[in-house]
Amino acid sequence: MHVIAGALKGRRLVLPRGHRTRPTADQVRIALMDTLMPMLPGARVLDLFAGAGGVGLEALSRGAGTTTFIERDPQAATALQQNINALGVRARARLVRADVACGLERLASANEHFEIVFLDPPYESDLVNATLARLGAGTITLAGSMVIAQHFTKQEVRDAVGVLERSRTRRFGETTLSYYQHRGERSAAPPRDPPPDRSEKDCEPSDSSPRA
Repeated sequence: MHVIAGALKGRRLVLPRGHRTRPTADQVRIALMDTLMPMLPGARVLDLFAGAGGVGLEALSRGAGTTTFIERDPQAATALQQNINALGVRARARLVRADVACGLERLASANEHFEIVFLDPPYESDLVNATLARLGAGTITLAGSMVIAQHFTKQEVRDAVGVLERSRTRRFGETTLSYYQHRGERSAAPPRDPPPDRSEKDCEPSDSSPRA
């Protein structure tokens, strides 16, 4: 797998070993980034169930200000950290080695906010709805923020959850992208320093499969 476009175009990404890895297909990444381009410059991006970081690193390549990655799987997190180092984006990237539920709680407690949130949990789980429910509380997003869930096409997801309302869907065979927007007038959180150059571990891991 490689970075598709932007400043890091063509750079190869390390993938975690083993059959549990499910990379986000290039077609899906291209469509996702094309939709997000107006929001990307300088944006704070949160990549959940990050795998090897294919989506969050693509966002950095295309102008995002910072990306915070949450990934609990040790092999996937190791590959992601290698990619961050190899691409020279350590000053703009942070890896939280944690279960997503615990990671979100930590970010909310620290009063951190993001303009773009992407989640791609294991298709065989119902973590997409559970994670949307947590994000629907609005504790880490702002009015106007975009939340994008990648999920199995046959899986039912709600049209509205908390402050989030689904605005569109894009289908790619068995994969669907559901776009949600934080309802209300646009707002902006106070500017924050770039993510620190370190990997953080807070919570005990739970069962999930890495996504690249």
